[in-house]
Amino acid sequence: MEGVAVTAVTHCMSRFPIHTAALLGALALASPAAAQRRAAHVGWPEFAQAFDAFAAADDIVGGGAVLVRDGRVVARHDYGWADRAAKQRADSGTIYHWASITKTLTAIAIFQLRDRGRLSLDDRVADYIPELRQVHDSFGPIRDVTIRMLLSHSAGFQNPTWPYTDGKPWQPFEPTRWEQLVAMMPYQEILFRPGSRYSYSNPAYVYLGRIIEQLSGDPWETYVQKNILTPLGLTRSYFGSTPYHLAAQRSNNYTVRGDTAGEVSVTANGRDFDPGITMSNSGWNAPLGDMATYAGFLTGATHGDAARAQRYATVLSRKTLVEMWRPLVPTVPGCATCQQMGLGFFVVPDSTRAGTAAAEALVGHTGDQAGFRSALFLNPASGTAVIYVYNTANDARPDASGAGWLRLLATAFKLLR
Repeated sequence: MEGVAVTAVTHCMSRFPIHTAALLGALALASPAAAQRRAAHVGWPEFAQAFDAFAAADDIVGGGAVLVRDGRVVARHDYGWADRAAKQRADSGTIYHWASITKTLTAIAIFQLRDRGRLSLDDRVADYIPELRQVHDSFGPIRDVTIRMLLSHSAGFQNPTWPYTDGKPWQPFEPTRWEQLVAMMPYQEILFRPGSRYSYSNPAYVYLGRIIEQLSGDPWETYVQKNILTPLGLTRSYFGSTPYHLAAQRSNNYTVRGDTAGEVSVTANGRDFDPGITMSNSGWNAPLGDMATYAGFLTGATHGDAARAQRYATVLSRKTLVEMWRPLVPTVPGCATCQQMGLGFFVVPDSTRAGTAAAEALVGHTGDQAGFRSALFLNPASGTAVIYVYNTANDARPDASGAGWLRLLATAFKLLR
């Protein structure tokens, strides 16, 4: 899931009750607006069916999906339970964890600082984080690693933030303090010549978060709240532990495990967990409604509202967003139809046409942490986005689950073409 290279067209679900919200807008309304809404729904029934089929095959407890066009939710689908034991349905108020989709916030924050003259993408990371000089780099000086390489997962750092966990209950979910990451640095190495290729790295975005904190003087989550969430009106988004007034809406999360006899069990892990030092890498919690609002910003859906346009521009200009969405590093060397890496966003070309222009590609990110699996992808040209999330991870059948996830992602892409 996170960082997995997929083609645009080719290459895991519960026995719990399902309910589907009615598609927004009465299809019987004979007006131009209704016709536009009908057009926006093309392919949605197929996707909703695939969404439920994946959930049933993968023993997923609950989840939800929305289709967004011009910043408005035009179709919605909810599945199963936000909390099975409490008999709490997944619905429009359910708050999910979005895992690595958080990386897009961190990338936007870096570009805010760039556009305000606080940094350059070609700045050397070790100038901001001198502790990184302890990491072994057999390809040259660690000073060769730049902010641009962190953003594009091409710096050569390892994938996991915490590579020593082997499932013991006393072990932390993630490192909880910066000093713990620093203590590991002398025992880590750069895996390839920085900038030469793609390799997904969670620590890279922790390091970007550290740079944001040093330049702004704020904790990462405070900076993002002040400079992204608040101006965009994402009032039910937060990081870390759930505030009291939103606790009732927070989804539980679940893990499917198997035994030697082939039997599976689904375990609830509790509604809250500590993402530790990985906040800038995967700390975002929000309902689907906030994610739809975020997609409206990414697609530039101002609806002619000058005040909204000004808020969007204050967060980040369209010109800068387009810059972030340019393909930079192939995730699969030599594959023209495979997912590419931009700066904070994955770029998915149209596999039916070789050499697809960046403006015709899809952009977005996936997430996978603590039982939650999610995806947000959009078509900048049409202003359409699809966003979905599940609250269950399948450790019993990881290969089949992963293959099913990629098939579902391909179905989601069809909605956006």
